[in-house]
Amino acid sequence: MNEIIQRLYVTGYQSYELGIFNEKDPRIKVIKNILRRELIALIENGLEWVIISGNLGTEIWTGQLVNELKHEYPEIKLAIIFPFESFGSKWKEPNQLLLSELVQTADFVDAVSHQPYQQPGQFKNHVNFLLQHTDATLVVYDSEYPGKSKFFLEDVSKYQEKNPYELLAITMDDLENFSDFEDSV
Repeated sequence: MNEIIQRLYVTGYQSYELGIFNEKDPRIKVIKNILRRELIALIENGLEWVIISGNLGTEIWTGQLVNELKHEYPEIKLAIIFPFESFGSKWKEPNQLLLSELVQTADFVDAVSHQPYQQPGQFKNHVNFLLQHTDATLVVYDSEYPGKSKFFLEDVSKYQEKNPYELLAITMDDLENFSDFEDSV
């Protein structure tokens, strides 16, 4: 890391992309533990804000984790920046509840577009906003296992051509190695 990362966007696989349909799935613990390790290192190096968009999977788990980390690191703050108003309102009730719980505990909540979903341009504006208002992204993603984050990563790559921006990744190998390590402890 060259510069101190103060504002970090965290994203990655959505739960369905990993075949996770239950919050008690043991793989969530592995993902959260490796995210915890990465976030603690960044917090101890000056990280102030973790930003998520509220997507199910990596982002929700990150938000839950940040709330847990606030006990040890009260200086860390959670922001949820939705792409548009009423994001998640059409999800199944248990998923809406997960998001609602995070919204209630977040330090900052807003939407880039203050209109409900109308057109794909709202997602592009959201990505542009995130890139311009964060120092780096931490993504749980592996190019060998493509998912929706692929499109975001293409935008990051274009942004990096003209702007200093750090991309940190947790790959499937990282998750497997961390899981193997945990099993042996």
